[in-house]
Amino acid sequence: MTAQLPDAAPSNWVDRYAPPALQPWLKLGRFDRPAGIWLLMLPGWQGAALAAAMAGSLPDPWLLAKVLAGAALMRAAGCAFNDVVDRDIDAKVARTAMRPVASGQISVKQAFAFMALCGLASLAILLTMGPLAIGLGVASLALVGAYPFMKRITWWPQAWLGLTFNWGALLAYAAATGRVDLPALLLYASGIFWTLGYDTIYAIQDLEDDALVGVKSSTRRLGAGVQKGVLIFYVLCFALALATAWAGKLGPLFLPPAALYGMHLSRQAARVDIANGPLALALFKSNSLAGLLLFLALAAGMWKGAGLA
Repeated sequence: MTAQLPDAAPSNWVDRYAPPALQPWLKLGRFDRPAGIWLLMLPGWQGAALAAAMAGSLPDPWLLAKVLAGAALMRAAGCAFNDVVDRDIDAKVARTAMRPVASGQISVKQAFAFMALCGLASLAILLTMGPLAIGLGVASLALVGAYPFMKRITWWPQAWLGLTFNWGALLAYAAATGRVDLPALLLYASGIFWTLGYDTIYAIQDLEDDALVGVKSSTRRLGAGVQKGVLIFYVLCFALALATAWAGKLGPLFLPPAALYGMHLSRQAARVDIANGPLALALFKSNSLAGLLLFLALAAGMWKGAGLA
């Protein structure tokens, strides 16, 4: 039985039900902490919903299923790569010291084999999509590969994570339409600021440890201005989401769930406390609901009515 990791829910299924021999592998892929799967999947769902709404239909369930499976697999591979690159840093940070690679439960070679397996399964899914979507999927590997090094060279690794985690919005839109249009680019930009906000909140948990080991983050860069910074990121995120709906000529039913989305983001920003790590984790996890609200808003925009144009 492996130790439960600090940022995993006490009731998570891996610690409760998974066979002990599988637990380190499932934790390597972060399956005990599924919030990240949602946050990688939801931009893809939003891209699929936007494409469908612009055509006056609901998103293709089969495409949504492929995005879900691909997100789970690529997130697992990305987390394993991140843990290999960061194994020495992780061993010095209380929240990450018991991760499988940092603690020696899984070797570097074993972690690379895990990555390869997840990557091949993801590739099989990607190859069922069109040429542009396949090209975008391959291009995303550059973003994924560079991300673990960003915290060493820039104060804004959260912005790079935004570029990476929201790439699925472009990919899913391209899978549905065979092209990338302005509304998809606006949705992608909105997602970048969304991720910049929620990952700045997430990094509050590691503020002291990051300072000790020299890891950079937007949270450290903003310092006492973290709450104001998160608010600015979320305002830009919401404004770009509205611009997405306008450029895509979505219908008025986009607005009610979009208003709930904006309220959710504003409530997060209002509650940010740089001295409260547990609250930061709870606010971060709540973004699964936030992203789902925007997905519902985009899907509801299929009903054109008078439109937003």
